[in-house]
Amino acid sequence: MKILCLSYEYPPVGGGGAKVVSNILNGLMGKAHEVTLVTMHFRGLPFNERLGGLRILRVPCIRLKKEICYAIEMIPYLLVALPCLCASLLKNKYDVNHTHFIFPDGLLALVVKFLFGIPYIITAHGSDVPGYNPDRFSLLHKLLLPLWRLVAENAESIVCPSMFLENLVKVNSPRAKTDIIPNGIDVQRMRATQPRTKRILVVTRMFERKGVQHLLSALVGLETDYEVVIVGDGPYLPTLKEIARREGVNVIFTGFLENNGVRLQNLYEESSIFVFTSSAENFPIVLLEAMLAGLAIITSNTTGCVEVVGNTALTVIPGDVQGIKNALVKLTDDDDYRAELGKKARARVENHFSNGAVVTMYEDIYQRVIQ
Repeated sequence: MKILCLSYEYPPVGGGGAKVVSNILNGLMGKAHEVTLVTMHFRGLPFNERLGGLRILRVPCIRLKKEICYAIEMIPYLLVALPCLCASLLKNKYDVNHTHFIFPDGLLALVVKFLFGIPYIITAHGSDVPGYNPDRFSLLHKLLLPLWRLVAENAESIVCPSMFLENLVKVNSPRAKTDIIPNGIDVQRMRATQPRTKRILVVTRMFERKGVQHLLSALVGLETDYEVVIVGDGPYLPTLKEIARREGVNVIFTGFLENNGVRLQNLYEESSIFVFTSSAENFPIVLLEAMLAGLAIITSNTTGCVEVVGNTALTVIPGDVQGIKNALVKLTDDDDYRAELGKKARARVENHFSNGAVVTMYEDIYQRVIQ
């Protein structure tokens, strides 16, 4: 098939959503499909690139940071991407358009459908759904809800990685057609056989809803010889550093690390415990990575996180500081239990969330749309 893909985030730019896009595209290329990706440019990257069967067109824009894109930066991207898309579509014919993110890229997909008749599906990632992320887009989603519904209801399918997100899509647009396909990962990407360091690891974008502040509070008075490493950047990072300083908690903030960098991979493979207690999540890639690396995990029990980990992790109510502390004590005190959880987590990813299985599900949707 000839597939058009629209996504403003693609590695090395972006966070978990960018990793999802990359995993799907890698799987499609492995099956000999021809794919064109339109995405944001970032300094130092080529505007045009070809990776096997993938052609990448990077649109000039004003994005300032790799790890986060603000709404104001999305507007010029849309304005420049549309004529670039039209020029490409006049020369090339595509069978289907697989767009990522209902906003902003869904707007492009909608226009392309009306102008060129190319049907589109959209993979929703969380923050592009009203009500998911009150930290950043709540006002914009309220103002643009009619347009959001127009994009969603003209899609052949809104693909949701979790029931948690599908329910939220349906609340905002009952007429939208939806499918559930979990996020996948290359099961060869991480090893679970490396010697373990006494380390508690956090990998996330730094927003208040991610709950890192609750981990810092849980560490107060906790007697342990485990080091704590927190990876990521974002607007809440200065506040977290101040909390750690004020509470006298000894943690290491690394800032942003490259998605596919050796340092981040080593942190995953050599740590013992992974903590991710966000209050609003879809189907986070960081959990899949931690599970694949064989880490014992503490995560939220009221979000899409529980759909990822199943019964292979300790789960707590988001914001429950004492619950996090109790879970940390249980894992740091019991080597056998910690190792058992890590093995079960790795097996769950291999059995249910391999990239090949996920891409096959997407191919089925493509065929349905084309027919």
